[in-house]
Amino acid sequence: MERETKHMSLIQHLEEFRRRLIVCLIALLITSALSFLYVEEIRRLLIQPAGTLELIYISPPEALMANIRLAILAGIILAMPVIVYQFLAFVMPALYKNEKRILFPVVFLMLLMFSTGIWFAYRIAFPFAITFFLKFASQDLVPMFTITQYISFVTQFILTFGLVFQLPLLFVVLGMMNIVSAPFLRRNRKYVLLVIAVGSALITPPDVISQMMIGGPLWLLYEIGIILVAIIQIRKRKKQASENP
Repeated sequence: MERETKHMSLIQHLEEFRRRLIVCLIALLITSALSFLYVEEIRRLLIQPAGTLELIYISPPEALMANIRLAILAGIILAMPVIVYQFLAFVMPALYKNEKRILFPVVFLMLLMFSTGIWFAYRIAFPFAITFFLKFASQDLVPMFTITQYISFVTQFILTFGLVFQLPLLFVVLGMMNIVSAPFLRRNRKYVLLVIAVGSALITPPDVISQMMIGGPLWLLYEIGIILVAIIQIRKRKKQASENP
């Protein structure tokens, strides 16, 4: 199957890349500027899971720089549809037809799982985590977080969950490359469950319901990954059997 692409010189490719990069940067600039106008509301959303936590800043420019950083992070999220579209438009001409059919569902699933991970972290996991860390406070040990420290912690925490929720898709890619197999993932299930159980127990109250709220979805993602890899391997075996009767 021939690629549906025009013959372009290296200069033309670089020119197109530069043009699409400029579009992404303009979109990011606009969304970041709009986010800066509402940076206080965005900051309140990030502080909300921590309850009545008060933040401080310890240098004159820290509050301003923290607001700028927060606006840029929000701008990246808002500009993501434009960035994804520009990326797809750049790579599409170089793909085969069957690759194009796969690309859109994969990108959609990646964005969906990433968004689900962020929602799960913000609504469920992070409130448990920040409550756990605040438990170490005492009469002579008062928690005082700077705005920079808190924003760094909450964004890293939430983005980590967004990436963790990509686990099934990662397993699919590794399975297609024959790097992992369903039996391998099943054999190592107990170690993964142990890590999930310990992590859930550390950041949640000492009750089964809270631990299941954190550990359950993570375990489910692992099991979904095993099922998807098994399906891929079955299809591969059927294809090999049909090609080599």
